[in-house]
Amino acid sequence: MAQPPAAGPPRRTLHIETYGCQMNVYDSQRMAELLAPLGYTQAENRDNADMVILNTCHIRERATEKVFSELGRLREIKEERAPAGRAMKIVVAGCVAQAEGAEILRRAPAVDLVIGPRSYHRLPELIARAARESGERLATDFAAEEKFDELPKTRHAEGVAAFLSIQEGCDKFCTFCVVPYTRGAEFSRSVASIIEEAEGLVAQGVRELTLLGQNVNAYHGAGPDGAEWSFARLLRRLARIEGLARLRYTTSHPLEMTDELIGLHGEEPKLMPYLHLPVQSGSDRILKAMNRKHDAGVYRSIVEKLRAARPDIALSTDLIVGFPGEKAADFEETLALVREIGFASAFSFKYSRRPGTPAAAMPGQVAEAEKTERLARLQKLLSEQQRAFNVAQIGRVLPVLVAGPGRKPGQAQGRSPYLQGVHFEARPEIGAETPVRIVGATMSSLTGVLA
Repeated sequence: MAQPPAAGPPRRTLHIETYGCQMNVYDSQRMAELLAPLGYTQAENRDNADMVILNTCHIRERATEKVFSELGRLREIKEERAPAGRAMKIVVAGCVAQAEGAEILRRAPAVDLVIGPRSYHRLPELIARAARESGERLATDFAAEEKFDELPKTRHAEGVAAFLSIQEGCDKFCTFCVVPYTRGAEFSRSVASIIEEAEGLVAQGVRELTLLGQNVNAYHGAGPDGAEWSFARLLRRLARIEGLARLRYTTSHPLEMTDELIGLHGEEPKLMPYLHLPVQSGSDRILKAMNRKHDAGVYRSIVEKLRAARPDIALSTDLIVGFPGEKAADFEETLALVREIGFASAFSFKYSRRPGTPAAAMPGQVAEAEKTERLARLQKLLSEQQRAFNVAQIGRVLPVLVAGPGRKPGQAQGRSPYLQGVHFEARPEIGAETPVRIVGATMSSLTGVLA
């Protein structure tokens, strides 16, 4: 007599809320994949989910307070469901979990598990322990090697573009930044593991890969030949994957823009002509206080080399205003650098204190009103540059990687080499690189017609 099939894991629902950078987006995808064999399927609505994961970011202002506010709302949902026997598990992950783990458990007892960004590979084990109400509730150790070794070797691709994490952590210790404390020291994955993941994604229809790392161009992973590979060498190898059309990377540090990497921007057509290269300030005095290890002149020379190698390259950047000790003259130097370089887009912020970072204790903290006024002036200039860059695309024919149908019937949408959204009249051929003549531009997107 035939045996009945073995019962699979009970069906459960999972809702992940992701805050912050692309690394967190990648980590959320991997956590969902790790939990799928346990019967967890993703739910759009957190109110009815069996498990809610807050994948947090510690970079933004008042990040910790926002997490506790969100945990208060989740506690209410959890308590409302309990009498009906509909349990909810609450997990706090990411950089706030790493930095504030013990405090989270103290202030929010409704939380079932706190897990740091280098312990995700242990998520199924820790959830099982939490379910038995024993073992660890706090997992925030640094073990990047174990994390990448234990994560599933295959990923489910969603769409024609995907993120791929190749490096974690940072050894730069900028005085305003919590990343070295929440993500740990720099660690690079092996070339073989990256290639395996990349080829698996491309086999599922991914045409564009964005390589991720807190210090992505500091990559120095072990190659299959036993040698340590540079980031440029890794990019060259990835570019050989048949079916892969585009390569990007973020976030880069000016100190790691080697001549080899800069030259590759002019040699490899799959490497997109768009680079995010944070400068943070145009003042040498402030850059030194930030411990950026480069000055404005070094940044300018890197940009000059990049544009010599790839004349059509566009740049985006990060900028902080109101760093401790910043005077009006320092801020004017930032504006001057922005005017000189010309950015296609930028992320700009007011400085906010991060507990435990050197800058938090520095004298000369800038008044909030002054930071607000400076940020408004800077963002006005940056918005003008972004709008001018988009308008300058009108009349050009750009290859658009088609991602799907557009907002309107008969319309397709995709991304330009410069990461702009592009809408045009056509039947969408998902995954195709389609030449599109740009006929209109707004602050955030382009419109075009088939060329």
